[in-house]
Amino acid sequence: MDKSIRTAALAAVCFAVSTPVLALDVAWVQSNAAAQSEQRTKAGFEAWLKENGKDWNVSFLDSGGSGEATATNLQDAASRGVDAIIITMADLRASTAAIKDAAAAGIPIFSVDSGYVEGALVDVTTNNWAMSADVSPYLLDSLGGEGKIIFLRMAEHHGTRKRGDVMATILPEYGDVEVLAEHNIDYTAFFEDTTTTMQDYVARFGDEIDAVWAPWDEPAQAAINVLKANGLTDVLVTGIDGHPQAIAEICKEDSMMLATVSQPFEGMGAQAGEWIQAIVEDGQPAEDVIPSKIVYMDAPLVTKANCADFLN
Repeated sequence: MDKSIRTAALAAVCFAVSTPVLALDVAWVQSNAAAQSEQRTKAGFEAWLKENGKDWNVSFLDSGGSGEATATNLQDAASRGVDAIIITMADLRASTAAIKDAAAAGIPIFSVDSGYVEGALVDVTTNNWAMSADVSPYLLDSLGGEGKIIFLRMAEHHGTRKRGDVMATILPEYGDVEVLAEHNIDYTAFFEDTTTTMQDYVARFGDEIDAVWAPWDEPAQAAINVLKANGLTDVLVTGIDGHPQAIAEICKEDSMMLATVSQPFEGMGAQAGEWIQAIVEDGQPAEDVIPSKIVYMDAPLVTKANCADFLN
């Protein structure tokens, strides 16, 4: 072989060996990092990264419960030209333009429990109508079909909005159940808002309150805290999410926490990682990897009868 050709070939091999494969740059837009659902999804994703030896550069952008901030964070991520975007637990109605811009720039978007929006590749979630259809009748039946309840809602997230809508649809079938008060939780400070709201309701209604329907576990716990502090320990309370603290509360003897629904948030985070690896890192066509625009994971009802099966 000619010496100059051999030298060039050797240089090419050395360059190929010495040039590192660049790690993926992933932007994660969180609706509200204070929410435990966000934290568990992030933990599942990070555990998947570690298990699979990934050194991706992941930046986390907290939107503080604001739809407008979510849109701004999406725009910022797109302008940086990241390799992929993950959106979690967001209301994307204010972000459609930002999502279209990112998609037009060729950035794949994977959402978690945010409702599918055109431009995203997929939304992995649980069936919010089905979860409410499990827990809502369970609460009303546990009351014996009669009593007075506090109905806490939150319309700014697609999932909690759907859960509340199902409860509102079911309620007319229980004609002897009266809604004492209905409140839409402020998601930017959900625990504090639920606490002050329940303090007001306890002052107004006292021992008239038989039950509290909450759209997810953390407001349910806030309600329990207020009720306990005021000696109202016979009130039944339900949530949705299946956080470890809520399940432990259900399992306590004489606990006010009646039921929740166990969502696999860690699994959702890991699933996002698997899709990004397959589509962005390995270059597989999205249509060969993702079975549908919305992918539902199972979420079983957790009650005092089966809560021990869900304890960590």
